[in-house]
Amino acid sequence: QVQLVESGGGSVQSGGSLRLSCAASGDTNTINSMGWFRQAPGKEREVVAMIDTGRGGTVYAASVKGRFTISQDNAKNTLYLQMNSLKPEDTAMYYCAASRLYGGVWYERTVNYWGQGTQVTVSS
Repeated sequence: QVQLVESGGGSVQSGGSLRLSCAASGDTNTINSMGWFRQAPGKEREVVAMIDTGRGGTVYAASVKGRFTISQDNAKNTLYLQMNSLKPEDTAMYYCAASRLYGGVWYERTVNYWGQGTQVTVSS
């Protein structure tokens, strides 16, 4: 089992920045991809960014590419999401996710573990 705990959410004005963190514990050596999802009120949950935990390759949703950066600190078993140039439409609950499959975290159906979520609110 793997436990994921997010932190770093909050409220910020449009154009501002936030950094989310996700601390992983447990059988982390079984994880091959990690990422971030978000869900805005009344909308479906969507993937934001993904990282291959072994090789460090990253993939981003078109809506955040160039503004968000996903990274990891393997020594601390921590995943990050640096969010810059935030927009009101980025307002959502953000979830950390992990998969035992390479690239598996890109699809909800292959996510094995979820964090509890952290709220990000961007005001105009």
